[in-house]
Amino acid sequence: MIQQYWLERQKEFVLKKIDENATKFITTMPDAASTKLIYPEDHNQEWTSSFWIGELFLAKELSGSKKYDALIETQLNEFKKRLDYDIELDHHDIGFLYILSAVADYKVTGSNQSKKMAIKAANRLMTRFNEASGIIQAWGDLEDKKESGRMIIDCLMNIPLLYFASNVTGEDKYYQAAYRHAKQTQKYILREDSTTYHTYFFDKVSGEAIKGETAQGYSDDSCWSRGQAWGIYGFALSYRYTGDASFIQSACEVADYFISKLPADYVCYWDLVFGEGSNQPRDTSAAAIAACGLLELAKYLPVLSDKKREYESVAVNIIQNLATTYTTEAYPESNGLLIEGVYSYPENRGVNECMIWGDYFYLEALTRAGQVWNSYW
Repeated sequence: MIQQYWLERQKEFVLKKIDENATKFITTMPDAASTKLIYPEDHNQEWTSSFWIGELFLAKELSGSKKYDALIETQLNEFKKRLDYDIELDHHDIGFLYILSAVADYKVTGSNQSKKMAIKAANRLMTRFNEASGIIQAWGDLEDKKESGRMIIDCLMNIPLLYFASNVTGEDKYYQAAYRHAKQTQKYILREDSTTYHTYFFDKVSGEAIKGETAQGYSDDSCWSRGQAWGIYGFALSYRYTGDASFIQSACEVADYFISKLPADYVCYWDLVFGEGSNQPRDTSAAAIAACGLLELAKYLPVLSDKKREYESVAVNIIQNLATTYTTEAYPESNGLLIEGVYSYPENRGVNECMIWGDYFYLEALTRAGQVWNSYW
């Protein structure tokens, strides 16, 4: 496992960077991707806006300090306003937004106000659930013909908001929507060779499955790295909430394929179709997600089993190689944590830049590696 002195040094670096950013991002957040390793400001418009407050909660827990409390409260108010006024919420990433803000605050502080905010956000997410197809539409207004009936693998990380709402309200409707969506992801997005589609379309009237395709991967039949990482983590989370052992099987299949395609330094390329010598960009954000997912998955495997040890070992290797080669320690002007992330290579968006979710999951991975952590997810 990771040596304690090394882990403490990484935490010190990360917390210093967060403290620097805390003087700038007060009512705003770092944008989704950096430009020349500098994050512009996001005025709580992006699907990624919550990863900054997620970092603040982790920093609070890692440091044991109350110095982040006032800023967290200010950020929570921004998320309350976004929900109250329904600002830029026509997507399934309501889960990301309110798990790392309202749910995290409830789990860390027990705030009843944050619990209510999380339930309200879950109700907003439920409006995107289509009964006929059993899926939550990913993007766009529900009348948007281009996006009609589209699910994407990322949503496995959004549906824990619905599991949470079911747990705290006792209402089964949230659980059933989350479970059905996870099962449809398992059935249609997970392919026979253990790779994953990024997106899949259904007819929203009949519920008929139509086709799978990519949006940010290399091709429709390739395997987008970040999507595969979401699959590892997301299927493991659905097992946690449902006890459906098939989700563990799916998570292991996705993890094994991901691991089989890793280069020597354990940091994946942006699509798993690429390997050593391809000269393609890495995606450190996918690597950080995968490390967290592998550690989550390992929790549910038999103690001392070969699979458990393998997943923990790979996760540690990912974390250590990210720390050794891919942080911004050599770029003191940067306000990010990890370099060489990719937002969307096909759109030439955020290529070889810091990704705010990559930063968050790197910090989560460090937290998981060093202590028992009560997951926000």
